[in-house]
Amino acid sequence: MENHEQLRLFSRVTEKDKEIAEEQIIKEQKFVDYDIHEYPVEVLVQKYVEGLEDDTNELFIPKYQRKFVWTISQRARFIESIMLGLPIPYMFAADSKENEGRLEIVDGSQRIRSLEAFLNGKLTLINLKKLTKLNDFRFSDLPISRQRRFRRQTLRLIAMTDKATRGIRKELFDRINTSSTRLTDMESRKGIYEGDFYYFLEQCANNELFKKLCPLPESRTERAEAEEMILRFFAHSERYQEFVHIVKDFLDVYMNDIQSEFTEETVINLRYKFEKMLKFVKAYFPYGFKKSETFNSTPRVRFEAISVGVQLALEINPNLIPKNVSNWLESPEFRHHTRTDAANDKKKVIERIEYVKNKLLEK
Repeated sequence: MENHEQLRLFSRVTEKDKEIAEEQIIKEQKFVDYDIHEYPVEVLVQKYVEGLEDDTNELFIPKYQRKFVWTISQRARFIESIMLGLPIPYMFAADSKENEGRLEIVDGSQRIRSLEAFLNGKLTLINLKKLTKLNDFRFSDLPISRQRRFRRQTLRLIAMTDKATRGIRKELFDRINTSSTRLTDMESRKGIYEGDFYYFLEQCANNELFKKLCPLPESRTERAEAEEMILRFFAHSERYQEFVHIVKDFLDVYMNDIQSEFTEETVINLRYKFEKMLKFVKAYFPYGFKKSETFNSTPRVRFEAISVGVQLALEINPNLIPKNVSNWLESPEFRHHTRTDAANDKKKVIERIEYVKNKLLEK
């Protein structure tokens, strides 16, 4: 008690400070329209499985979500937690305006897929620490009574309605996405800015010439790395002078702006620009965006420098025929501008883009 009184006496927080803090809390609170549902396991799985093959299921896992990453042991432990009646974190979904009222799983894809695998006999329980007698069991090995109890065990789902604004949606995505296996920035954008422009980026990522000139390991393509790089191309080729130092924020603003006014004319213009840039790189850069013939991966900064530099040069001279590209492409100066750890402050970004542009225009 004495220590508490001493702390109170020496506190620097005044009553006025408390009033101001309370006012800020009230001001910053945002109205988020959501519903809380409590579903039996079998209903959740049913909503996920029915229509899965033709992508019409009510509860669906969007493309931006990472592939199944839980190990068999992790999946089994999750099932064990349900068996023991332990508290299970809420799953989170959002009403997808463009998908006829379907619910897009934002957080919980690992759990719903584990449940589906277990109920349908595709998961064998292993490495259980508490229910050791269930090791090597499948769902069908359980007594009928236990199967029934498991099916009706309930889990909670928070579903954000279609009334939630994009700003609120983005903030909730950012706050939810704090686990050790975070979504990439581009995977999150798929959920936040879902729409025609993101689908256009996916089309560009599947362009055969792009995939040939800009190879990426499967582990990166699965995490929307190609879409990230193409988004950087479009954003920097239009606004690189406006970039400050936070790439994520810069790309978020660009994506939000273009998504809100995306038209068929925009598609035509962007596709023409993208494909013309690729054809130019194919014609004059011996290894495309790669460092050499033997490389099977493309660094972001190298793709960014070459693609945007080429685009800016073509805007000045659409009929450009560059000289001696290989000479400067192999130079220490270009390697310095495109180091893997090259800083993303405004000066560095502008320098590497304009280095390529100026070298291409050099007579």
